[in-house]
Amino acid sequence: MSTHYIQLADPGPELAEVFSRWETDPALVPLTRPNRSKTELEQLRIVTQEELAERLQAHHIYLIYSDNVLVGEMNYMIDPGHLYKKEEGTAWIGITIGEPEGRGKGIGGEALRYLEQQIKAEGLRRIELGVFEFNSQARKLYRKLGYEEIGHIPDFTYWQDRMWSDIRMEKYL
Repeated sequence: MSTHYIQLADPGPELAEVFSRWETDPALVPLTRPNRSKTELEQLRIVTQEELAERLQAHHIYLIYSDNVLVGEMNYMIDPGHLYKKEEGTAWIGITIGEPEGRGKGIGGEALRYLEQQIKAEGLRRIELGVFEFNSQARKLYRKLGYEEIGHIPDFTYWQDRMWSDIRMEKYL
């Protein structure tokens, strides 16, 4: 298996279609965005080419390829307002392995190590992320990569008929 990454510079319509598919995948929606209710959880979310271009104004986005097939994306933004610990020079990261064939093969961990290298090369020394309480697989991966819990935001997202916390984690590079 060969994995590589491409920094997104100019999103095309085909990429917006892929991101929309991931944003509406019932297996991914509970993991990738906070939802306040069952109705919100079930809402379709279409990503346009213009929205992707707008995201690039605040995010560094990298596409994840495995054996030359796009399987996911990861991104970071610098010092966003939603940081739990307001420490200047912090990268907030996110990752989505959107294609089922990309999951459970170590691609996420490898991709995060690559993203950490990019963040460090930019001169940033701290990373923060949020992971939903029920996402034990992601929490285990983050701990394995050296992330430590720094806080919980209760009643943050709805899934399986109840509200769950958002667990904030950090890592110093």
